[in-house]
Amino acid sequence: MKTVADHINLSQPLDAQAFGHLYDAYYSKIFGYAFRRVGDYDIARDVAAETFLKAFLNLKKYRFEGHHISAWLYKIATNEIKLFFRNQKYRPDLFGQLSDDMLSDRELLTVFEREKNETERQMADYEAFADVQRHLKTLDIKYQEVIALKYFEEKSIAEISLILDKPEGTIKSLLSRGIDYLRQKCG
Repeated sequence: MKTVADHINLSQPLDAQAFGHLYDAYYSKIFGYAFRRVGDYDIARDVAAETFLKAFLNLKKYRFEGHHISAWLYKIATNEIKLFFRNQKYRPDLFGQLSDDMLSDRELLTVFEREKNETERQMADYEAFADVQRHLKTLDIKYQEVIALKYFEEKSIAEISLILDKPEGTIKSLLSRGIDYLRQKCG
């Protein structure tokens, strides 16, 4: 089975075709990360779309520096989520500028509907997860970020450090304190 790395030469600037492979490989992961962080399907879909749109528009600026490309995407998504929490009313700025013709594809809407229904069904199956998520949202954003990336997205300390642009020691400390606070809240 081919991986994203099989389709993308990271030492060269990414082109639209390579970006398509990147999108296929990471859309559901970025969407899932956003959904678990904001808890709203439509906002998570907007965050994921805005993440990939910003990544696509900045392809020429991206330079491979030995870091996994997913860190770049998670960093963009994390910034979009921060924007949502800062404003509490997320309005994607670039996505709204696209032509309506690009969004009118009936098949795309059907896929999104199926994806929405499946995601909502899975979330309904996990009441304990919803309880933890409710308590997680009461923590400071700095704890939410490290907990979500470590446990929901299964990122390593090094990857989280890269995504959040903080030293690994700080990440470990935030993670430890955040888990302690979460345990206290969950009882």
